[in-house]
Formats: sequence, C-alpha cells, structure tokens
Amino acid sequence: MISFCSLTPEILEELYGRGARQCPSPNDQVSLVFSQAKPFDLVELEQLLASVGWSRRPVRRVRRALENSLLKVGLWRHDPKFPRLVGFARCTGDGVLEATVWDVAVHPLYQGTGLGKQLMNYILEELSKMGIEEVTLFADPGVVDFYLRQGWLLEPSGNRCAFWYSTQ
Repeated sequence: MISFCSLTPEILEELYGRGARQCPSPNDQVSLVFSQAKPFDLVELEQLLASVGWSRRPVRRVRRALENSLLKVGLWRHDPKFPRLVGFARCTGDGVLEATVWDVAVHPLYQGTGLGKQLMNYILEELSKMGIEEVTLFADPGVVDFYLRQGWLLEPSGNRCAFWYSTQ
C-alpha cells in the first residue's frame, strides 16, 4: 500500500483527473482521494449505494443524472491498479445562485470516521468557489441528525430537508 504522503500531484492527476486532491484519512495506511474528474463505473456506484441501503435505480437514468449534475464527487480509496469508490455525492443547481446536494453516501466500512463530514465540507467548498450562495440538502430521516451536527437547519416542518447558508 502506498502511504498517504507518497501521492504526488502527477499520480493524483494521472489516476483521478485534474483537480483531484487527497482527503485526510483516519488510517495512515490508507490513502483517500476526492475527485470530480475520475469517471464513475456505474456498477461500482450502484454497489456503493446498495451498501448504504438504497434501492436500485436504472443505469441509464443514473448516467443521465450524473451528466446533468452541477457537481459530482467521488471519494476513492487509493490503489494504483484498482482504486475503490468509498464515497459519493452529487449536486444539481443553476450554477450561479443555488444548488441542492443529493445522493451522499459513504460505504459502511468507512462510516463513523469523519469521512462523511469531510465529503460534505469538500462539496460546500467547491460550491462556494462557484459563487453558490444557497445550498439545500435532501436527506432521509435516518441521517438528519448527521447533518444537524454539522450545522444544517431543518426546514420549517422538520421533515426531510435541511438548509445551509453561506457566510460570505
């Protein structure tokens, strides 16, 4: 296993695409990488989403959803021959004022280590770089507490939606 420190910018770009960056890992034997450029294997994405209990979606619709997303991020466990997708999120929006976060997932083996929070922070940073001022999030009731702990606010009826407002 290549250590966290050994991933050079050249390796990151070659394996994960332009703009890829390392994600601090809770295990110094595991290197993790955020990438917006590395293409998703739709079978691997489906397996990740199934691992967190989501129902199967038609592949052609998932492909179209990814194509129409404003931002899509993979969190990869680095392996020089076979990187593994361990986290994912995507956003839709107008690219100027508003965005909505969808489909946040971290593989159960990696949950509880702070990676979900790092993934959300990465997403909010990237949306902020685009000038997005308002971000909404749709979350299943079972994970609302996760978002509340990060400072998201429930919508007025307290059902399924949380809001985050930039402090810019």
